[in-house]
Amino acid sequence: MPIFTLEEREQLRSKLVLATEADSRVIAAAHTGSGAAGTVDEWSDIDLALSLAPNASPEEVLASWTKLMYDQNDAVAHHDVRYGSTLFRVFLLRNTLQVDIAFWPSAEFRAIGPDFKLIFGAANDPRPVPNPDPKELIGMAWLYALHVRSSIARARLWEAEFMLRGMRDQVLSLACLRHALTPHQGRGIDDLPAQLRSDFAECLVRSLDASELNRANAATLKALCNEIKFAGAEIWQSLQEPLHVLMSNDKPSAP
Repeated sequence: MPIFTLEEREQLRSKLVLATEADSRVIAAAHTGSGAAGTVDEWSDIDLALSLAPNASPEEVLASWTKLMYDQNDAVAHHDVRYGSTLFRVFLLRNTLQVDIAFWPSAEFRAIGPDFKLIFGAANDPRPVPNPDPKELIGMAWLYALHVRSSIARARLWEAEFMLRGMRDQVLSLACLRHALTPHQGRGIDDLPAQLRSDFAECLVRSLDASELNRANAATLKALCNEIKFAGAEIWQSLQEPLHVLMSNDKPSAP
């Protein structure tokens, strides 16, 4: 079967909205994601949030909607993601369309991001997902950096690449926070200033070679130092010496 068409996706979106309105156990529903933001393109998926009546059995609602997706809408697999007491069931359709249906307790049903558009019913006051603490991102970054160094020294190059990727992700999240962009799931990275994105491209690993890993590591450590300086003088003061040691690629002294 070919990839889904825009017409197929929008027909399914309308069908699912009608199903929410017909389900007495659902007392409110909302579009989320691109469908709420008005940014739908040919690659967009379907995101729906359902508020379950207090007397409804969440297990029964989940089971019936899952049956609906498999029996009538060609779902072939699903994956669950939890956010507090809310379950997001992500369906994969045979035509590769993704359909995310969130099952919310009515007391918690609310916008947790900017993209939320009520279809019917009422929602509680918005409560955006908090951004990560820059100190947490910095802490994870230097922890990854230590493991990059030891992995390269031990010639464990795949492990080194994995750790380096983890460090880079923390640095990118710090940059997104600094520019008031979402740090979640890499969604703000493409909106960073062009020169900064160009600088970060130097952090990418181009081959599994020790010298290349060392090059990318040096670029990532430099970017980390820059972001820490923006995050605050106090934390930079405490970290600059060990980070400079890591950048010099010094080996531990023999006992």
